[in-house]
Amino acid sequence: MALRINFNYQAAASHTALVNTERSMNKSLLRLSTGYRILSAADDAAGLFIADQLALVGSALEQGNRNIQTGISALQIAEGGISQIYDKLKTMYTKAQSAANDINDPNARSALQADIRNLIDAIQKVATDTEYNGIKLLDGTFKNKVIHYGARSEQTISVNISSVKATDLGAYVVFGKGFKTASNAGGLSTATDTFVVTANTEFVKIQGIEVISYGGSGKELIDAATVANNINNNTTLRDLGITASAKNISKARDTFGTITVESTSGSVSDVNLYIKFYVGNKDVEGTPDFTLTYTAAAGGNSVTITLDQIVTDINTEASANGVGITARAEDGKLVLETENGETIGINVFLENAGANNATEVDLSKFVDYNSTVVDQSNPRGYAVKVGELTILGENSYTIEHNGVDDFNFQDVSGNTIAAGSAVSASLFNLYSIDVTDNQGAELAMKVIDVAIKKVDSLRADVGSVMLNLQAIQDYQKVAQDNTNEAENVIRNVDFAKEMIEFTKQQVRLQSSMAMLAQANAIPQMVLQLLR
Repeated sequence: MALRINFNYQAAASHTALVNTERSMNKSLLRLSTGYRILSAADDAAGLFIADQLALVGSALEQGNRNIQTGISALQIAEGGISQIYDKLKTMYTKAQSAANDINDPNARSALQADIRNLIDAIQKVATDTEYNGIKLLDGTFKNKVIHYGARSEQTISVNISSVKATDLGAYVVFGKGFKTASNAGGLSTATDTFVVTANTEFVKIQGIEVISYGGSGKELIDAATVANNINNNTTLRDLGITASAKNISKARDTFGTITVESTSGSVSDVNLYIKFYVGNKDVEGTPDFTLTYTAAAGGNSVTITLDQIVTDINTEASANGVGITARAEDGKLVLETENGETIGINVFLENAGANNATEVDLSKFVDYNSTVVDQSNPRGYAVKVGELTILGENSYTIEHNGVDDFNFQDVSGNTIAAGSAVSASLFNLYSIDVTDNQGAELAMKVIDVAIKKVDSLRADVGSVMLNLQAIQDYQKVAQDNTNEAENVIRNVDFAKEMIEFTKQQVRLQSSMAMLAQANAIPQMVLQLLR
């Protein structure tokens, strides 16, 4: 055994071991004090990078959920405002329905109009004033607003809330005001007016889709009911929220009184009055739907037709032939109404009325048109009443027609839509509603119905966004928890394991100190040799 006094290797080695043990124990002690496994990049460079990235994502997910919650809060306010507007529209609809009842006198209708106007003003205020933190929600300015929900860039949802102001709610409307005429210059088959069409270039298009066209070998009556039916049955137009309705009520201009069919005393032939009815989109050169025949036997006989009789005859024949037209008497006048707004075409033919025959039929007793007499001089005549057509859309659409002017298309301002280029429908907003007569009240119900559908659709859209955001929030909360746990596994200390390590280092430190004391005693052995 070599003994030296200038360098105590055993003591130096023991000291080194002691220093390393002390460092490990101090690090373990610091981990137990802070709870972190990684105290500096030197402890686990790769682990620190991964943990920091996970921490960033976890914090971003938390902020994303806060963004979602503020977005949901704003949308809840918007949905509440839309709900209030829906309730007011529903009340408006029932008031318009009440005003449509002709039992109401003008004062009652004026009161209903005032109530509706107050509701419209309330809708305008709700839409204008609803806000979140100064941001308007329902006035149409809340467009392309982004809610950033995710931890990464571009993880967003775009939100759009259309205007629900009364000035922007309603329906895009085109009116077909219809056409009425009478003539004693021949029958319907010889008519050259545009209500009898022949060319195959004559059409009506809605949003570029042809809803009716005419042509062929016959001559057809234009028909609002056919247009309305084709629009309502077109899937594309229906998906665009475009609907149509037709109505045709013909109230004669003159009181009916009586019509006398008579033969002269010297006549040898019966005098016949034929009244042929064509209902709907009919070929007027074909067979009529039904014919009323009144005969005055030859030799000075006569037949008198009263208003009650012709009403009964029309209703009887229409029912027997399954034709959707009814007749009634009103204020001494003949009123004809078709079931779905079909066109009413009437051919009148006075047969065998010789010279000086007094029989005459004024066509103003059938339609609201100037006095037009069929008699022995002009034995053939016709009267036509085209139904009124209303086309409504939730959004603007185009209308184009060619050669069928007698649909008499007009915009909401009463301007005629001429044949030619496509014209965009304009908005009939809530402020345009007027329920002071039946026609206005009926239109109001249609317009309010479209407005309700738009508001309901918007409310559903807002609800869908809220539901989507809530689902994202729930998912991101789970993702945040899992991300934080992943970071925890890397960054934070396992106390049980670290306590074992600390205890081990503590024992080693105590052992190292004891051995250092022993190593320091070795040089003293030299003194034994020097004695």
